Amino acid sequence: MAIQEMSSHYDLIIIGAGASGLIAAIHAGRRGKRVALLEKLPTIATKLKATGGGRCNLTNTLSNEAFIEAFGREGRFMMPALEVMDSSTLQAFFQEIGVETHAPDGFRIFPLTHNASTIITALHNTIQQLPITLFTHTPALKLLSDEARVYGVITATQRLESEAVIIASGGMGYPSLGSEGDGYQLAQAVGHTILPPHPAMMPLQTKEQWVANCRADTIPKVTLTVDLKKYKKLKATGDLIFTKTGIRGPVVLDFSREITPLLAKFEEVPLRMNLTKGMNEEQIRQHLKQHLLETPHQSTLSLLQTLLPQALSQALCTLANASAKLSFGKLSGESRNRLIQLLASTPLTITGHDGFKMAMVTRGGVSLKEIDPKSLESKKVKGLYFCGEVVNLDGPCGGYNLQWAFASGYLAGGYQGTIAE
Repeated sequence: MAIQEMSSHYDLIIIGAGASGLIAAIHAGRRGKRVALLEKLPTIATKLKATGGGRCNLTNTLSNEAFIEAFGREGRFMMPALEVMDSSTLQAFFQEIGVETHAPDGFRIFPLTHNASTIITALHNTIQQLPITLFTHTPALKLLSDEARVYGVITATQRLESEAVIIASGGMGYPSLGSEGDGYQLAQAVGHTILPPHPAMMPLQTKEQWVANCRADTIPKVTLTVDLKKYKKLKATGDLIFTKTGIRGPVVLDFSREITPLLAKFEEVPLRMNLTKGMNEEQIRQHLKQHLLETPHQSTLSLLQTLLPQALSQALCTLANASAKLSFGKLSGESRNRLIQLLASTPLTITGHDGFKMAMVTRGGVSLKEIDPKSLESKKVKGLYFCGEVVNLDGPCGGYNLQWAFASGYLAGGYQGTIAE
């Protein structure tokens, strides 16, 4: 189809109708701006619908300072956005549009229904009440720009002009839900630097095959540490689940943000796992000693099961070349030491992952150095704004990334335009 000869004019064009794009449109629409909201898929917020297994963990109860700390060294960039929409303000916003929220565990905040469709319906109903034109099946192909500023977007069928453009197109995780890196290409075409995107928040594959025998149980409070000289400070703690080909669980989803960029540098990433809730070797010795006093002749397997599930205890006995049937006292001193060392620090080698198709989040994106954190406007070209996952900012599980999406969308949607309001 040919592009229409006559262009349409809006105050604001937003590329992407996900969490950040929708709230940007609502904020701008409430300020009387005529908004064109472009979505490449047939429906809005497709990825939002899949968030948190469909339960939609919107945000959490942390203070802004603690929230920022979870994002690492880049986290300070978020402060202006959180100052205009922190977790309390976000909850108030959703309450205003008819969605009640709560924190059943005192930390993670969900809609009362624990259903992402509740959020999406409320957002959709809200944009219908505002001067917002939603274009579905409409990917943005090119930004209209000159040396001074961005002034519109070209789609497959239209030329849309505007005072400002917000790129809210997400990263590359779950491409089947519309995240294919389109925003990176648009930003790069007008001079922006894109830090290499890596898949994050996903299961990981291991070289070790013994993990396949330990799939029945969740191991609580496991600490993972990167066993590479320059990266030993990288660690995370949480629940872990072994799989047929590797590891998953909350701690893995969080830590994969650090691991996938390392896999791009190295063929393998060695880890160390503390499987005993942080106990060191001496504490493990004392624990085993106490249980041996109570039941001196129990098998080594039975003794290890006072710390870990049976399948994992058996796997560690095999790794230590220690008989699981013999009592602990009848093992050689070398075997006992190896077992204790493995309990405190089990080696595991990460060799791969399933790529962006299984990644809930993208690490990388538009360089934060080229964006003004106070407005989220480009430092390279006037009239261009960014929000959400398209920028180089990602957090762990627990509502962090959605809070950033909503807060950054709200900040970008409050753009001042050519004349300060």
